[in-house]
Amino acid sequence: MTFIELAEKVIREENRPLTPEEIWQVACARQYDAAVGTQGKTPWASIGAQLYVSIKSDPTTIWMRVGKRPTRFYLKALNIAGQYSTQTPVPTQTPQSPISAPAARYLERDLHPLLAYFAFHNLRAYCKTINHTRSKKDEFGEWVHPDMVGVYYPLDDWEDEVVELSRVIGSVSLRLYSFELKRDLSFSNLREAFFQSVSNSSWANEGYLVAADISQDEEFQSELQRLSTSFGIGIIQLSPEDPDSSRILYPAKQRESLDWDTINKLTLNPDVLDFLGRVKRDLTSKEIRMERYDTIIEADGLKKDFAKYK
Repeated sequence: MTFIELAEKVIREENRPLTPEEIWQVACARQYDAAVGTQGKTPWASIGAQLYVSIKSDPTTIWMRVGKRPTRFYLKALNIAGQYSTQTPVPTQTPQSPISAPAARYLERDLHPLLAYFAFHNLRAYCKTINHTRSKKDEFGEWVHPDMVGVYYPLDDWEDEVVELSRVIGSVSLRLYSFELKRDLSFSNLREAFFQSVSNSSWANEGYLVAADISQDEEFQSELQRLSTSFGIGIIQLSPEDPDSSRILYPAKQRESLDWDTINKLTLNPDVLDFLGRVKRDLTSKEIRMERYDTIIEADGLKKDFAKYK
């Protein structure tokens, strides 16, 4: 059974509009999920994506969208009386045999090695985790602590003489990154997570909001892109099942200058102070001490680490 066939079966039986998550909940409760045979962690995202594609690209589609935030799906053939439209608000109903969608059991901090791997191979950056507990809360605002920071050095791209000259004239082309990590992103936490990223990353050359499970809802993706474009915060989606499939959904706006006042404030956290000292020493010695940054675990090792959460 395909995801589309599964969705049609559930909707016909329920005879009411459902979100992709609700479709999957009902399917699991009635043990239809076994007929699909998926091993993915977010099958409801696949259901939603296929339904959106069908509605958007097929004029003869049997599907229709109902309501907004969240959008639910219904069969045109069941909407005989025209009681539902794209503007119809639909109250949340509990499935007859409810079952919670499988939640990721890993913690936010478990994503840090995955991001370190991605940043190293895609941004050519060395990362360091910032321990929030080492910051004195009475000396910080609510949102000032990045989850991870990173640095790109020009050492591998430039000749030694060029690096030396750039340092003398105060124009070394290194880049500093700031990352805010979340396990998942949806309408329920988008604004808080996004503006936390804005607050945490105003000082860096590039700032990113990073998550593993990102809602595929069309309206959510549109809002995510709008916020990213408006505030210059990039979006990275990590893939625990296949680290090499992690990708930048929306690029960050590159800032040519750093906010030194904010960086100075961040040094109240010893991890940030250590990171900046490390960058200075590596740049001066022209030798990057990889062991001083977060360990880069290769893809096979990361897959094994996350396999235990399946």
